[in-house]
Amino acid sequence: MYDYFLPPAIKNFVDSIFEGPIQFLNQGYSYLSKVGTIAGHGINLNNYFGFFSYLPGPLQAVINSLIAGIVLLAILQLVKSFMRMYYALKDGAKWW
Repeated sequence: MYDYFLPPAIKNFVDSIFEGPIQFLNQGYSYLSKVGTIAGHGINLNNYFGFFSYLPGPLQAVINSLIAGIVLLAILQLVKSFMRMYYALKDGAKWW
């Protein structure tokens, strides 16, 4: 960019100063781009709940229903806590 008026010695000195942070940022960027592609594949739950495959079909359905119910209750608990926090902030910021 400034090659036309910057002496090579100063350019090399400045490049050597910023070489470490630039490499660190490039490594972080490449790591985050890999993480994005891995997260896009999703999670295969059979790796974690594969031992349920040895059970009979109806019992597998019961366990799947229990896990789905637990996830639903966890989501509802999060929504409830966020709404409670929202109403607490709203009541605390009354201007009248």
